[in-house]
Amino acid sequence: MDIDRRASRVDAIVGSDPPLDSIAHGITFGEGPVWDRRRRRFFFTDIIGDAIWQWVPGVGREVAIHPSHHANGMTLDLQGRLVVAGWSARTIWRVEHDGSFTTIASRYRGGKFNSPNDIVVRSDGTIYWTDSPGGLVIPGMVGEDLQRHLDVQGVFCLTPSGDVELVIADCVYPNGLAFSTDERLLYVNDTRLGIIRAFDVRKDGSVGPGRLFHQLIGNEPGVADGMKVDAGDNVYCTGPGGIHIMDSSGELLGRLLLPGHCTNLAWGDDDWRSLYVTTYHSVLRTRLTIPGVPVW
Repeated sequence: MDIDRRASRVDAIVGSDPPLDSIAHGITFGEGPVWDRRRRRFFFTDIIGDAIWQWVPGVGREVAIHPSHHANGMTLDLQGRLVVAGWSARTIWRVEHDGSFTTIASRYRGGKFNSPNDIVVRSDGTIYWTDSPGGLVIPGMVGEDLQRHLDVQGVFCLTPSGDVELVIADCVYPNGLAFSTDERLLYVNDTRLGIIRAFDVRKDGSVGPGRLFHQLIGNEPGVADGMKVDAGDNVYCTGPGGIHIMDSSGELLGRLLLPGHCTNLAWGDDDWRSLYVTTYHSVLRTRLTIPGVPVW
């Protein structure tokens, strides 16, 4: 794998020659990667293909859910249940342990969400997601109702008490989001502006004003989309050319230059040192020297 090394410190993260394997190909719009540590399996979505796939090391992949209402981002909650940003359904929904589906959020102040994009869970069980209108402009994604019911493209959360709250309102096109290791910062990127902002998180789950954390660079294909954090508080974000790695101050350490248009990424495997990357048409996996922040 080619690496654009911008600072020598990146060597301690990626090593000298990280491998690059393709574990899935032939999909239409890969997204939503998440590793299930309890059952040692990896999930990802094919948005256009309207399916959620599961892949098991040594076994291969199979369709887990179809149709998926063109599911986008996914994560796991504290009980190990799959929680889904329902791009087409315009809801946040959950897969119960018995395989049934539960809609856990569908509206804010009576208005439908735009098309929930990416999603994370805080250690107190609060679920945060970005709500950009991308699903409203691709034919066939959201059914007959193409109306935007909300004026805002923001970041919402579902509290443990069941309340839906608007957390961040001043976004142009919010997409990926991730917490710092201590959950004192919430990183949110903006696809249209090509930036990552950092927000101080209060104890009640609300956030303070955003500040610029990093401006993505590069002329290659790729945009600010999926985002994750490793155990050293380095931030990983899709962008021009592949995956951009920034330290906790926002300095670019390097880029993993990957084939295809990268859409999202996730940590996985028993030691959390495997980095899974979805692209439009495939899923790639590499191994790094530092583990990522585990998913519940």
